[in-house]
Amino acid sequence: MEMNATYTSFVAVGDSFTEGMSDALPDGSYRGWADLLAARLAARTPGFRYANLAVRGKLIGQIADEQAPLAAAMKADVVTLVGGLNDTLRPKVDMGRVRAKLTEAVEQLAPSCEQLVLMRSPGRHGPVFERFRPRVEELFAVVDELAAKHDAVVVDLYGAAVLGDQRMWDVDRLHLTAEGHRRVAEAVWQALGLAAEDDWLSPLPAAAPPGWGARRTSDLRFAREHLVPWIGRRITGRSSGDGRPAKRPELLPYDEPLS
Repeated sequence: MEMNATYTSFVAVGDSFTEGMSDALPDGSYRGWADLLAARLAARTPGFRYANLAVRGKLIGQIADEQAPLAAAMKADVVTLVGGLNDTLRPKVDMGRVRAKLTEAVEQLAPSCEQLVLMRSPGRHGPVFERFRPRVEELFAVVDELAAKHDAVVVDLYGAAVLGDQRMWDVDRLHLTAEGHRRVAEAVWQALGLAAEDDWLSPLPAAAPPGWGARRTSDLRFAREHLVPWIGRRITGRSSGDGRPAKRPELLPYDEPLS
């Protein structure tokens, strides 16, 4: 890849991770790594254009059917595709279908852009994630295969120990904090051949682990505010993204400030 390459446009495709949850802004909207990356790319390229088609809760079939054709038609320099993790976290999943739909999305996007970027999403430590780890790693094996076949870049967040630190995760235990999103933006920036601005892999400062009481309070809040609603959506077949439009559905000049 050309070092310090110039990119004039960027389209982000995916689910809540790419939408930007839980990097909340004062108005209640979400920023996230894709917006941060777009702002940095725009700062070095006049007229830079950006679209973010990602919507929370989307499965890989929805991403392939709804977002990938739109993104491919935009003919952007850079396209990022992160999807499939929501599928692996379902009680039941057809991994063969996940492979097929991810392949379909990649085959639409790779010929349409200068550089396709795929990711191995960050993983958490703990018993809940361990239950789904075999599926997640099967998904990432597909990502690696498709990247090799279509000359895509893979950003390995799963292998980054710092992103397993619980302080990088919001109270919902599903989405990164603002610091986590900042590091992902830096990781993609470097993967695109641009000069590093910091070490996104550097560990957080050492800190004493929270005490028993603090952990139990956190567990109760998580169950009340996030786990119970998530179970309710699974039972009723609903998604947090139902009826929600993409926040940047058109490939337009990016003129928003970084913060």
